Amino acid sequence: MSFYGTARINRQGHLEIGGCDTVSLAAQFGTPLYVMDEAALRKNCRAFREALKKHYPNSLAIYASKAFSCAAMARLVDQEGLGLDVVSGGEIYTALQAGFPMEKVYFHGNNKSAGEIALAIESGTGRLVADSRYDLALINRIAGQLGKKARVLLRVTPGIEAHTHEYIRTGQIDSKFGEGIPNGQAREALSGVKELVNLEFLGLHCHIGSQIFETDPFADAARLLINFASELKRDFDLDLKELNLGGGLGVRYLEGDDPPTIDLTVANLAAALRETVRQSDLPEPRLIIEPGRSIVGEAGTTLYTVGSIKTIPGLRTYLAVDGGMGDNPRPALYGARYQAILANKADQPKMVTVTVAGKNCESGDLLIKDLEIPQAEPGDVLAVFTTGAYNYSMASNYNRLPRPAAILASDGQADLIIARETYADLVRNDVIPERLKTGAPASSAG
Repeated sequence: MSFYGTARINRQGHLEIGGCDTVSLAAQFGTPLYVMDEAALRKNCRAFREALKKHYPNSLAIYASKAFSCAAMARLVDQEGLGLDVVSGGEIYTALQAGFPMEKVYFHGNNKSAGEIALAIESGTGRLVADSRYDLALINRIAGQLGKKARVLLRVTPGIEAHTHEYIRTGQIDSKFGEGIPNGQAREALSGVKELVNLEFLGLHCHIGSQIFETDPFADAARLLINFASELKRDFDLDLKELNLGGGLGVRYLEGDDPPTIDLTVANLAAALRETVRQSDLPEPRLIIEPGRSIVGEAGTTLYTVGSIKTIPGLRTYLAVDGGMGDNPRPALYGARYQAILANKADQPKMVTVTVAGKNCESGDLLIKDLEIPQAEPGDVLAVFTTGAYNYSMASNYNRLPRPAAILASDGQADLIIARETYADLVRNDVIPERLKTGAPASSAG
């Protein structure tokens, strides 16, 4: 198989990432362990920034932090000149703690709380992306209470169905996100937006889905939104200053996956946008895109330690690791598929076919089915690729398992960016009522 970023097989026959031997990383930091390839992260950020500069200079790429959010990642994104897409008060707080320039932060979400909106406005968050008429009214009310004016975009659903898993398809009308264009709800939501005096309406946002391997759906969305913006200008005198087309570019999980390049995707999108604008009565808006998975997905690898190996003659061999759906729920949630190797036997021939099982108490906790690897034994280190996006972000404490640590690997140096949770962390917020603190049985009534 071909490797991504700085990953390679070193002289010891081990997998190496960022100049660090992954077998040594597993010994030093423990497993499960998320390993982020810093050079790959930076290369992807620059690819988006440079593609936009070449094809549509009046633009900004903002990293969709829900894919992988921590303070160190926010710092890296800021160093690379990108903005930040956040979807919760927690992600806003992370940006603040990281010292991220808040004017480059865009706050999304389909059910923002009053507290989250107040935090966003008071912290100087650059844009609030309203998801509905309700959201517009709530943001307007809270901004008024704070004596501020909130800069907003409205999220719309254009009616475009990208070819991807139904759980990550968001551009169709039947979606919990946004106001629909084809059914007139987006038009209705914006018909009175000028009456919301505490809002500055800047433009439109849409996101058609994730893990998309085609460029045409992005271009189609641009055309549709420009045409809709022309209608808004004509009927309500609303100016489209910004057009945010979201993210969704796919990445390679399996050897046969062939997503389009960042440059090609941006070039096609920019061409469609410019062509449609020329045919309208509108000036060119500022273009915003929100890459997430395409920045961090392939740059992340998860290391596990092999434990028990169970062979059922004539059926299957289960290779159990010390993690599972607690640190990567995507196989159970989406049927996601991954490639993996034994990091300590990376140069050895494949001898057996196994199903990689997690340690969570669920029969469905299977990370990879029918994986071909060298002869395995307890203590081997399994490296699962393309786990940078939506693995740590979706990790849980199911079965009271602590969430893994994450490190940043670069030029032979490994730096901890998320500490491993401890058992003490698991019970930190537990509260025992006074009546339960004694060993005496509860009294029975009647």
